[in-house]
Amino acid sequence: MLRINDKITIEEWELMEQFVRASGPGGQNVNKVSSAVELRFEAERSPNLPDAVKRRLRRIAGRRWTKEGAVVIQVQEERSQARNREIARERLAELIAKALVVPKRRVPTKVSANQKRKRVEAKKQRAEVKEKRGWER
Repeated sequence: MLRINDKITIEEWELMEQFVRASGPGGQNVNKVSSAVELRFEAERSPNLPDAVKRRLRRIAGRRWTKEGAVVIQVQEERSQARNREIARERLAELIAKALVVPKRRVPTKVSANQKRKRVEAKKQRAEVKEKRGWER
């Protein structure tokens, strides 16, 4: 079970792990042991996530979101399979935690008339300075 917060937990049956051979450091061990992990979470079918969270998760996950509605996280940073597994679960928890945060609605604002006037005056003043710089012909 993966605990995200007090209300949301991901059950073991929702997660699928596949172990593959990793590239990188490890010597001969790299050719023998499947230490890289591919963690798959069927987010679209998860009963523990509200629809709004699923939509945000889809946007945040980006390329890691599959057509079937799953989030796939691949980790091959450590030589240890167990450590890679922990890292993958931590990343999934972070991703879901980010999706839980409701973004603030942007309130469109307008530039005040005073600010527009100041900007135009500053431009005129700058143009005047440059105009005086010109050499005589």
